Amino acid sequence: MSRQVAQVDTLFLHEDGDDYRVAVQRDGARLFQAVLELKETDAGPRPGRFRIKEGTSEEPRSPDEFVDIARRASRIRISQQTSHGARQRLLAMLDGYQLDAKVVRTCRFCANDGRYSPITSETAIETDDESICPDCAKEELDRQITMQGSMSSSARERLEELLLDVQDLDRITNLLEGRLDPDLTKFDEISATLDEVDPVRVDSLDLHPGIQSKLEGRFDELLPVQSLAVENEVLQGRDQLVVSATATGKTLIGEMAGLDRVLNGQGKMLFLVPLVALANQKHESFEERYGDIADVTIRVGASRINDDGNRFSPDADIIVGTYEGIDHALRTGKDLGDIGTVVIDEVHTLGEEERGHRLDGLISRLKHYTETGGSTKATRNARTGSARERNQSPDGTQYIYLSATVGNPGQLAEELRAQLIEFEERPVPIERHLTFADGREKLEIEDKLVKRAFDQESSKGYRGQTIVFTNSRRRCHEISRKLRYDSAPYHAGLDYKRRKTVERQFADQDLAAVVTTAALAAGVDFPASQVIFDSLAMGIEWLTVQEFEQMLGRAGRPDYHDQGTVYMLVEPDGVYHNSMEMTEDEVAFKLLKGDMEPVITRYDEGAAVEETLANVTVAGKAAKRLNDRMVGEVPTKHALGKLLEYEFIDGLEPTPLGRAVTRHFLAPDQAFLMLDGIRKGKEPGAIVADMELRETE
Repeated sequence: MSRQVAQVDTLFLHEDGDDYRVAVQRDGARLFQAVLELKETDAGPRPGRFRIKEGTSEEPRSPDEFVDIARRASRIRISQQTSHGARQRLLAMLDGYQLDAKVVRTCRFCANDGRYSPITSETAIETDDESICPDCAKEELDRQITMQGSMSSSARERLEELLLDVQDLDRITNLLEGRLDPDLTKFDEISATLDEVDPVRVDSLDLHPGIQSKLEGRFDELLPVQSLAVENEVLQGRDQLVVSATATGKTLIGEMAGLDRVLNGQGKMLFLVPLVALANQKHESFEERYGDIADVTIRVGASRINDDGNRFSPDADIIVGTYEGIDHALRTGKDLGDIGTVVIDEVHTLGEEERGHRLDGLISRLKHYTETGGSTKATRNARTGSARERNQSPDGTQYIYLSATVGNPGQLAEELRAQLIEFEERPVPIERHLTFADGREKLEIEDKLVKRAFDQESSKGYRGQTIVFTNSRRRCHEISRKLRYDSAPYHAGLDYKRRKTVERQFADQDLAAVVTTAALAAGVDFPASQVIFDSLAMGIEWLTVQEFEQMLGRAGRPDYHDQGTVYMLVEPDGVYHNSMEMTEDEVAFKLLKGDMEPVITRYDEGAAVEETLANVTVAGKAAKRLNDRMVGEVPTKHALGKLLEYEFIDGLEPTPLGRAVTRHFLAPDQAFLMLDGIRKGKEPGAIVADMELRETE
């Protein structure tokens, strides 16, 4: 033994019932642990029994061996957690051998395990009214996480960072139970930013008096992104890609340019959006704002709006439409009249897997339409000279593309042949919060958050209102029913009248929250102060960084709120379909830390065949030229070969089957599945069921 303890850094003593636990360390590593009993003598307390512990066994040793070890130790430490009486006995015993000891604050968990682990105010972690060391706190946190279920390494790292930051284990484990603690759930804050742009005065604009007077009646100066667009000649016909955060005023850029052209007889304005709900809202807004100076109509498809089917008028000055509604008009040879301005909102849709290729094709088909007779030829390039040099379409039709979220704005602007107007101002700061919860706990947390927001009022006099994003229509209704304050579900399955009622109630602050699927992410105008992510999926697909940024951007409006708040409610190890490769906690940190994906339109065989068929239907022999100028790379030769093989075209003309396929936006596999069902005499319902089954698979 004497050889083993020839050099001892630390002798550590800790009360253990009626005895004392002894730990002997050298170079920070434990040599062994033992148990010491004291006995009372005439000279005071002295070592009685001394036993070396090996696992569960104990080996008796001479008490003198303890004294020998103590004399060889560089320092002797006594745990502060040792009771006063026991501590005094130890000090008296050591003093009898002229040995000094210091009482130190140590980790009880380590001491009970025979380890010396001093802690300070900088390292101590509080739990159950005592302090433990960081290592033991992490072990206990891991144990709690394991009891809750699995968790990604990123989520564990986040909790460990918080643990070391706040030094309170109980507060961290409370997060695992879905308890709200804003100081801990706060992941970061996106600060408000104000780029220095000299504002353009409205009275300095040289617009048609009809639109000029309306603008002067609303404000004195343009917002920064609007001023940038004007300074870069958007009012002189230049094509622009405008990338700027939600609520920075992008829409008005298209309105100014389009209405000025309308009123000056330079062609009508198309304002295109991806969703019916958004088209309805824009149509109503334009009717209210400009209905006295221009005719406004809407094109979304009569089967999808609540009217008599006569709502669309191709002769109107302003056509608000969905991508699909306008594309259907082109695919079926409808006359849209002379088009002077095309505004395409949410242009980042080009990057979506299912809808991106259709928007790409629509833009190319619209340009073909305006080049071959639809636009106002008399005004072609009247203001600007060379179209190619000034980012203008050759026929004089102006294209303005709008988005809040583009990961590769320079590249996309180049591919669209438009000038980039990029403005990074965020009008209000946004706090982003992350907390862990299962499905039941999420409902309880959402109720508390909605109530807390609605009970507060901003300096502008508005209550806090919430948008809750979830992954299914059924979940929308489930959440809405559980909220104590008035709320409503809002999704594409509701009829037009019901959605308009919800929009009006929210605008009037009669609702504390709306619970929605993807419909609102594309920009329907709900001035919410708070966004809650009930799930990080849409359907059975995880959100992309771009979609996430688009959705969280709904939180906080400069005219209503002092700041925006975003809560991500994350289920550790959670998935919504067995096809999902990542778990919700893994996705959460990817979204919070990841870079926004570039907007790239990708073509598989089905998409290439669908868009090439539509281009053949619209442009005939010019289809290849339409394909060549699309943003994505379309394998034209292969697609034409497949169209001939499928008997969708005859030469470069669509067959009756091809016309039916393109009219109904069918992918080839859908078309063949329907044809097979019809030829086999199946009922329509059975055919639809087969298509839905194929889609699910």
